[in-house]
Amino acid sequence: MNPAIQVNHVGKRYGRTVALHDVSFDVHRKELFALLGPNGAGKTTLLHILCTVLQPDEGTVHIGDLNVMSQPTQARSGVGVVFQDPSLDDRLTVYENLNFHGLVFGVPGKLRRRRIEALLKLVELAEWQEKLVRTLSSGMKRRVEIARALIHDSRVLFLDEPTVGLDAQSRERIWEYIGRLRSQRELTVVVTTHYIEEVETCDRVCIIDRGRILAIDTPAALKAAHGQQLLRVVPREEATACEIMAAYADATVRRNTEIIVRSGGDEFAEAFLSRFGRRIRRLSVEEPSLESVFLALTGREIRDQAAGARERTLAFGRQGGEHTR
Repeated sequence: MNPAIQVNHVGKRYGRTVALHDVSFDVHRKELFALLGPNGAGKTTLLHILCTVLQPDEGTVHIGDLNVMSQPTQARSGVGVVFQDPSLDDRLTVYENLNFHGLVFGVPGKLRRRRIEALLKLVELAEWQEKLVRTLSSGMKRRVEIARALIHDSRVLFLDEPTVGLDAQSRERIWEYIGRLRSQRELTVVVTTHYIEEVETCDRVCIIDRGRILAIDTPAALKAAHGQQLLRVVPREEATACEIMAAYADATVRRNTEIIVRSGGDEFAEAFLSRFGRRIRRLSVEEPSLESVFLALTGREIRDQAAGARERTLAFGRQGGEHTR
């Protein structure tokens, strides 16, 4: 059986800017597959190619047995998409948005009504179906978009940053609905995100940065292969910060006050603490994580793209406090 998605040597440029370079991977059927990378990594460009919105400059993409470049209409009929930017018509009701989508895809009337009813129950919006979309919260609109993407019985669901801009509770609920959909409909789901905590439960994670695939594997395998123990350090004084940065060439600065040092294990942490001791206001040890995997592969953190200390001026407070571990 062929994979649900096959991406072979895909490239895309915008003028002189390389958005994607020689990207290749497969997505297995019924897999939850994450594209993880910072803003500007090429995730959305790649997703737009997968769902036929964009044409690549080179390479091929297949959804099942269909070539998305030469058979875009057929390929599109089997996929659902939730784009990063809202795409609902807020002048229509929830039901009208779903019904219109079903009409566009040619879903027969009785079947369309049954699917709308079932999907609204699944995303817990049945009581809101006659409400105008403009009256809904951001999280509720996202749930409508997920339901809409499945009206035509798609087997592959693409989600581009589905939780961006949502509060923590709404983000958690979105992932609950995605989990339910996968179990009930045997969906293949491809999601893009820059929230590392959201990909911990994915089957596989593809780390992408600057248009290139850096690694693909399960979260556990990525951490085993590339993860590192990190020391997060807040020195008492700027002089100590400068000394730490001079001693560890790969140290980076986050939020002007916290220094991140790649650790070689418990002995490294003990030696660091012995050297700097009471000159440290706070020290915490972070065990190997996907955050440290991204740091190891790219040399920077995914969240804030921290710059090196030589590129930023540190502003450390002078107040006291014991270091903690």
